[in-house]
Amino acid sequence: MNVIIADSNELVRAGVKAIVKDMEEVTLYGEARNSQELGNLLLGLDAAVILIDFTANGFCIDDIPNGLRTNPDFRFVALTYIQSPQTLQDALKGGVMGYVKKDCDLHEIMDAIRETAQGNKFFCGKILETIHEANLDPDDLDRSQLSCDPVLISERENEIIVLISEGYTNEQIADMLFLSRHTVNTHRKNILSKLGVKNTAGIVMYAVKTQLVSPNKFLFASN
Repeated sequence: MNVIIADSNELVRAGVKAIVKDMEEVTLYGEARNSQELGNLLLGLDAAVILIDFTANGFCIDDIPNGLRTNPDFRFVALTYIQSPQTLQDALKGGVMGYVKKDCDLHEIMDAIRETAQGNKFFCGKILETIHEANLDPDDLDRSQLSCDPVLISERENEIIVLISEGYTNEQIADMLFLSRHTVNTHRKNILSKLGVKNTAGIVMYAVKTQLVSPNKFLFASN
């Protein structure tokens, strides 16, 4: 089975590539750093397991249904840090066969590749918890309900996440981005909802995990 790694983070791609190379039954077909590179790799390919972080910069949820329209035999496995119910539901509606968190055990990533290659669904333990807590049924999600505007983090929201993580207030962010305070406040509420977090600390954690901001900024910040 061919495997494609789709992630904008070079370190993540290197780590997943090391995992794949230890699996005798699969072949690393290629790597994609963005949606365009992924689309080019999928052209003319008969079958593949695509490990994708559709929340990473340069990718989006549409990459999954677009790929399946190219070839319904493709098997998409979401490999991301995010496990909010809304993001998970969007991925399932988009057509993912598996969903694994990046901080899961290596064997779970390998099992996800093997199981989805066989046409089976696979979810790591942490994702199963989210599925159960949100009362989601992976077998009862209508992919036709996927809108053209899925709930994902927009470029503007990413900008605001970075500024929030750097300690700026809503008023300061509004001035910097030439927005009203009301608009920034609305963006903040939407970000909290989309990420499934309750406060600024959760936003900062997301920003660090997705490398929107460097953890060094916080490690060496003065008190």
